[in-house]
Amino acid sequence: MTFSIILLLCALGGYLLGSIPFGLILTRLAGYGDIRKIGSGNIGATNVLRTGRKDLALLTILLDASKAGFAAWFAYKLVPANEMFFLGNITSANVIAELVAGTCGVLGHNFPIWLKFKGGKGVASTFGFILFTNWQVALLALGTWLIFAVLTRYSSLSALMAALLTPFYAFFMVSPVYSIFYSGLAVLVIIRHHANISRLIKGTESKISFSKSK
Repeated sequence: MTFSIILLLCALGGYLLGSIPFGLILTRLAGYGDIRKIGSGNIGATNVLRTGRKDLALLTILLDASKAGFAAWFAYKLVPANEMFFLGNITSANVIAELVAGTCGVLGHNFPIWLKFKGGKGVASTFGFILFTNWQVALLALGTWLIFAVLTRYSSLSALMAALLTPFYAFFMVSPVYSIFYSGLAVLVIIRHHANISRLIKGTESKISFSKSK
């Protein structure tokens, strides 16, 4: 089997795994019906939280973060590192396979075939993918989100800044090849947050509340 076929299978497997709508499945099993008819209509953890079930929201974010990362990990273990490619620098076959599989996992979450390609925004899936491929960069991305969340109290802006800065972290800390794939996902995060960006410009975006409700 040629590497091109293996890479195609990694991409397909990653996409199908990423397209599993855990938020929709969990809320239906819990008796809340179709999550797409609640709140923003999104299948992600933020909208699951609108059901009032913090446990379901936490489980959703963990599963969404794991699926693209697991696809990357499985592809890395499956593909032998006996071929080398030039993509930003000299890169082994299993690294290319993990990056392709993980990226397609995020694409699957954003555009799941089972839901007529209407999925989530991919922040959790992107973070999980980065965490599985390079935990140091993932920690910097998480730190970036936390800093902007505390300073601005905008979750969407924090996610956007983390997505934008992550490729730079990867370029200097790991390898340009990681930066290429992370850059593509950063663009995707920006596109998926177009409505949030519009609200940020208008000053109507909701903020994170750090105070406990009475």
